[in-house]
Amino acid sequence: MALIVQKYGGTSVGNVERIQNVADKVSQFVADGHQVVVAVSAMSGETNRLTALAQEMQTQPSKREMDVLLTTGEQVTIALLSMALQEKGMDAISYTGWQVPIQTNEVHSKARIEKIDAEKITLQLNQGKVVVVAGFQGVSPDGDITTLGRGGSDTTAVALAATLKADECQIYTDVDGVYTTDPRVVPEARRLDVVTFDEMLELASLGAKVLQIRSVEFASKYKVPLRVLSSMKEGGGTLLISEEDFEELDMEKPLISGIAFSRDEAKLMVLGVPDKPGVAFQILGPVSDANIEIDMIIQNQGVDGTTDFTFTVARGDLAAAQAILEKTVQELGAREVICDDTIVKISMVGVGMKSHSGIASKMFKVLADNNINIQMIGTTEIKISVVIEESLLETAVQALHQAFDLDQ
Repeated sequence: MALIVQKYGGTSVGNVERIQNVADKVSQFVADGHQVVVAVSAMSGETNRLTALAQEMQTQPSKREMDVLLTTGEQVTIALLSMALQEKGMDAISYTGWQVPIQTNEVHSKARIEKIDAEKITLQLNQGKVVVVAGFQGVSPDGDITTLGRGGSDTTAVALAATLKADECQIYTDVDGVYTTDPRVVPEARRLDVVTFDEMLELASLGAKVLQIRSVEFASKYKVPLRVLSSMKEGGGTLLISEEDFEELDMEKPLISGIAFSRDEAKLMVLGVPDKPGVAFQILGPVSDANIEIDMIIQNQGVDGTTDFTFTVARGDLAAAQAILEKTVQELGAREVICDDTIVKISMVGVGMKSHSGIASKMFKVLADNNINIQMIGTTEIKISVVIEESLLETAVQALHQAFDLDQ
């Protein structure tokens, strides 16, 4: 008998028929002798509906009241799923985040879990019940309802699994696992059976939206075996484990596990900056103070006593970053600011990079052979990222996927 925590997203519980389908899946695990805790999201579209209602009442709705409002979506789902399980002969009970309780800090709309009191859940499991918990929500030290931010139900499930020391945490979504790249760009993309936490963190941060980053961080920290599956079709999904556990499986690490890409990129170039100490801080400091996240950075030293400084931001932050830099350019005596919002970032990820050389040079050769110019390069121990022209994205990803045999 195993203790399993399952999470079903909004698409998986989008209507009565799908909720009954989830109840069938849960019932099968119970029939196989397992204890099951289920975390669920609101039904698909419900959060948007509630948000629209709030905006009819207030131009900028109170974050506290928004948390009170939005958590009703999950409350509906946990009650309906518990009813569906009971109808199938299962003994089930539902809990909101504050009933468990899932204790968070006091930050509304993006709270962080600080502690989960699992006594109530453990008691119900020992009585043979399926426990259905509302995802995405918790309670602050002052007793206020809080929410965990977008994708917070993933984090709820992993945190529950860590607290309960579950044998596995299963995230059911509308895809059947983690793929070598987006199948919409490369039809030959292959589902990965196993991927390490570090690789998934890189893939998630680079645009692969299968899992919320915080949930992967949580799973990695507490070594919770995490599996991504589809609620719509059968299959083993993708198992996320630590690199140490990967080695214990006696599996040969692939050089590259996946290729991620992000279209949400923009580049800013500050040309003719005086080459002196502190100039990087003078450029990036005001941008960072405006809560604009900076990604890749390149500084090129010239022979005329000046330097060119280039960095990337999210495309939606381009206008704000440009306005800040225009003022900075005047203060520094730099020449000009050039902006480009027609770029994308492509990244190859794999723990196998640690023990193999030549991957970067092969990547650059593949791009050169396809007449694709590299504008920026960034690396970590298990990742190589390049910035290229957006119109060449599909060509680049398809060529790299084939060259590194990711379809094999």
